[in-house]
Amino acid sequence: MNYENAIPGLGTISIRAIDNEYPRPLSPSIYAEWGEMAPEIRDMVFERWIVELTQPDGSLIDVGDLSAHAVWYGPTPGSRALNIGISLVEKYRGRGIGSIAQRVLAEELHSQGIIRVEAQTDITNHAEKKSLKKAGFECEGVLRQAQQRADGLHDMEVWSHISG
Repeated sequence: MNYENAIPGLGTISIRAIDNEYPRPLSPSIYAEWGEMAPEIRDMVFERWIVELTQPDGSLIDVGDLSAHAVWYGPTPGSRALNIGISLVEKYRGRGIGSIAQRVLAEELHSQGIIRVEAQTDITNHAEKKSLKKAGFECEGVLRQAQQRADGLHDMEVWSHISG
């Protein structure tokens, strides 16, 4: 058991790579009410992971999912970053699961040679900002009017986790 990923009384958090066909748990959020999607999004390549909770009785449940897509800051391999996102089932939010899952994913991506792992979140998403900080990410600043959702344009914060 990896005690660093354990949450007392709840269980142990792990992540597992999945394909696009794997059923992801429903986790509605005001931050995912997109409205009309751009047709180009169909061409984006996403890597995906399921967030699993091994409960004290040994049972395993899916409590969320993670995704990552490439962001390029130049033509060289070291200029490739991965931008991650997370979704958790509502009843499992606020328990520390997100910070563990995002830290574990960042560490896994670093072990694969990815130097920069980044995440962006709405400036009003205080729970996610707290989770990212706890996971070892650092806030780099605000991306003004960077994301359009069904209700309009939103400012985003960009966070990074850099390999040591």
